[in-house]
Amino acid sequence: MFVIIGWVVVLGCVFGVFAAHGGNLGVILHALPSEMATIGGATLGAFLVNNQMPVIKATISGALSCFKGSKYTKARYMELLALLYDILQKARKEGLMSIEKDVEDPHSSPLFQKYPAVGSDHHVTEFITDYLRMMVSGNLNAHEIESLMDSEIETHHHEAHAPVAAMQRVAGGLPAFGIVAAVLGVVNTMGSVGQPPAVLGGMIGSALVGTFLGILLAYAFAEPVAGLLEQKVEESGKELQCIKTTLLASMQGYAPQVAIEFGRKVLTSTTRPTFAELESHVKKK
Repeated sequence: MFVIIGWVVVLGCVFGVFAAHGGNLGVILHALPSEMATIGGATLGAFLVNNQMPVIKATISGALSCFKGSKYTKARYMELLALLYDILQKARKEGLMSIEKDVEDPHSSPLFQKYPAVGSDHHVTEFITDYLRMMVSGNLNAHEIESLMDSEIETHHHEAHAPVAAMQRVAGGLPAFGIVAAVLGVVNTMGSVGQPPAVLGGMIGSALVGTFLGILLAYAFAEPVAGLLEQKVEESGKELQCIKTTLLASMQGYAPQVAIEFGRKVLTSTTRPTFAELESHVKKK
């Protein structure tokens, strides 16, 4: 919603002020289709050349996700920490082997089904179960698992950052493609130097629209989307950090209620539930 509102504000201010100062919107509208075709087509072609198919799909999916609100809310983190508490509490009371079935088949596990917001997330479920499986096997100590977790989180961050880099390259290329469109317009104008000044002025104005559109699309559309995607990447990484901290605290011998407190402290102030909120939620569940 805020993305659309922001774009409306940008377009309203840019074109509103231009019209208020006596600008002729007809010149821009007349040149818009051809300039957009040149700039948009060149940008799309360069985007396809510059990225592999997984990155292209991830970029499109990420751009569409910008129109949705963030799923990483305080309520989601309370569900996540409550799930981790239940798993660790069961392992503490009944032994690590008691959670083996939950780890091997989380989709049929009552513990994961109890928290559908988190249990239905494939990436989160896989991250939790993979390291719980290692804890059950007992072959790795806390330092080895921490190192492995850090490597996986770094890989996740690198992979998730690929669409961000792709959008940033698009934003960097748009002004240049705007100049290309403008140069083509000037070339076309120079081929019509015998025309009356009024006609030549209109052609030069249409050519300059290309430069204007390239800069506007870069800094009002592509670059802000890249920035928003980067924030979403950081949010997803914070969830994995929360899981990592909680599981490591448990491996180091802390009680489940203390381990989830370690995980709670990792969260940002805008999404971190208070101690009382988390305790109440866990007891209710």
